[in-house]
Amino acid sequence: MTYVVTENCIKCKYTDCVDVCPVDCFVEGPNFLAIDPDECIDCTLCVAECPAEAIFAEDDVPADQQEFIELNARFAKVWPSITARKDPLADADQFNGTPGKRDMLEE
Repeated sequence: MTYVVTENCIKCKYTDCVDVCPVDCFVEGPNFLAIDPDECIDCTLCVAECPAEAIFAEDDVPADQQEFIELNARFAKVWPSITARKDPLADADQFNGTPGKRDMLEE
């Protein structure tokens, strides 16, 4: 099992999770982070650190967020690794918790 970044990360991109990941399994896109399922060791450290509560165990991803399992795997193959914390997007707090952000995902 791996962990998955889901919709609430879109337009927020808090990187608190990156700081605690012992295997550097996060990748970074323009307005979203993803987890490389081949690198994730299921340590759970990132879950508690995510201010957006956007990270779930693969088996616990909400039904309406299932596509993010495939999206994380796909992005992990093309996006660069992120290994250090960065400032969140400028309007992250405004978008945190906003539903229906899937169409805002920049691939």
